[in-house]
Amino acid sequence: MGVRPWLLQDAKAQFSALVDAALNGQPQHVTRRGKAAVVVVSEVEYARLSQGSRANVAPDFISHLLSMPRRPRGGAQRSLPSDNQRVL
Repeated sequence: MGVRPWLLQDAKAQFSALVDAALNGQPQHVTRRGKAAVVVVSEVEYARLSQGSRANVAPDFISHLLSMPRRPRGGAQRSLPSDNQRVL
């Protein structure tokens, strides 16, 4: 991590300094109960990071369904039983 992480209570007390450091391009690591908890980054850095991750995301379900091959005309058709033939 290079720079010493912030303790949560120090990050709260000096939040303005934490934000200033993040805006200057230095990700700010915050710990809670002695364990790494969060990293504060600037909005610009967040947008850059999240844009890169979107390229690797699978398409949403509707796009997936629409990309499936369609049944050719004249292909096999499934017939459903009429209401009076259904077994309940």
